[in-house]
Amino acid sequence: MSPAGCPHVNSFKVDNWKQNLRVIYQCFVWSGSAETRKRKAKSCICHMCGAHLNRLHSCLYCVFFACFAKKHIHEHAKSKRHNLAIDLLYGGIYCFMCQDYIYDKDMEQIAKEEQRKAWKIQGIGEKYSTWEPTKRELELLRHNPKRRRITSNCTIGLRGLITLGNIIFHELAIVQVRVCARVCVCVCARVCFYIHTDDNGKKANNPNHCNCIIDQIFTGGLQSDVTCQVCHGVSTTIDPFWDISLDLPGSSTPFWPLSPGGDGSALNGESHTTGATTLTDCLRRFTRPEHLGSSAKIKCSGCHSYQESTKQLTMKKLPIVACFHLKRFEHSAKLRRKITTYVSFPLELDMTPFMASSKESRMNGQYQQTVEPFNNDNKYSLFAVVNHQGTLESGHYTTFIRQHKDQWFKCDDAIITKASIKDVLDSEGYLLFYHKQFLEYE
Repeated sequence: MSPAGCPHVNSFKVDNWKQNLRVIYQCFVWSGSAETRKRKAKSCICHMCGAHLNRLHSCLYCVFFACFAKKHIHEHAKSKRHNLAIDLLYGGIYCFMCQDYIYDKDMEQIAKEEQRKAWKIQGIGEKYSTWEPTKRELELLRHNPKRRRITSNCTIGLRGLITLGNIIFHELAIVQVRVCARVCVCVCARVCFYIHTDDNGKKANNPNHCNCIIDQIFTGGLQSDVTCQVCHGVSTTIDPFWDISLDLPGSSTPFWPLSPGGDGSALNGESHTTGATTLTDCLRRFTRPEHLGSSAKIKCSGCHSYQESTKQLTMKKLPIVACFHLKRFEHSAKLRRKITTYVSFPLELDMTPFMASSKESRMNGQYQQTVEPFNNDNKYSLFAVVNHQGTLESGHYTTFIRQHKDQWFKCDDAIITKASIKDVLDSEGYLLFYHKQFLEYE
């Protein structure tokens, strides 16, 4: 859809289109009075299959009701060349030519006016008010034998998100991670930038000391040790991080070998028997010593001269929620592509091998597993996975989220469906979210 908006609404804006649209909102969308709600309940069924659900939409040209999920409304639009339909639950208007929900200033104004009227009829006003059951309603609930029972397939409490026009789908997926997974965090990581930025667009001096909820949950400490190859003096710096970006095999950056003389031992329950790259492989590569070379000499405070050195990154402090970003989009002078390498990731993750405190247990980048089995401070559990389908130029983001232990759901914009653990672990993976199994309190 062009920045100017949907060009196909003009075919609808003829004669009494405003009044017709108001009637649709009054009778079939907002339904302010008890009479209109009864009419909506009786008449709003799919004219093809008779269903009430499946994201029912109404054609704006002939008030034809049909399912969106089963694409019955799509069939009607194609056969009748009626390009616009309205979502009877949320009031959004869909264009079948643009293949997206659209925004039109005039239509939006009518929708808001009719919604306010409906709220006024119901005594709600313009502000949200809580619902309390009446005595009559409580009595009906006590005696009604057909109560809704929550089962393993139930999606009560989960809410999909409707996309309107050209929004950032990646951010929409993150919103679903942080809302649906019931993690008490801000809805968008972009907020972190404005917490840490002043009015002039300059970054704050001490983002490390911010007490905002994003810092409290997502901030960790990354330790960088630069070792002089002559005197072996070490220069250490610690910087905050909010996510960890990991290179993948298949990129232009060499990935293998992870460490000389690696014995292929399993870490975090992952093994190399299948030949698949694992999240542990990526973390081992991220924390291995890197020789900076003669072209990047650093002035050593011990030698008082420029010397070759090695650099190694480790985790000084772990965040409550760890976000791992798999670098699937490669942008370089020669290449612009998406990397589709499959990366195996575990349900439970132990970050102890990648801590600064475990560095002395490393030999040539190889972690020697001598950790006490009862040390749970660095153990994490997977709770959300964001995936990207498509190419570098275009695509779609979906999210797997864990609601309860071993109960997973797939969020695909407004559609939420039950998912299996296998579905989650077999997915390609773009952003992986883990939370600490044991929280620390000060």
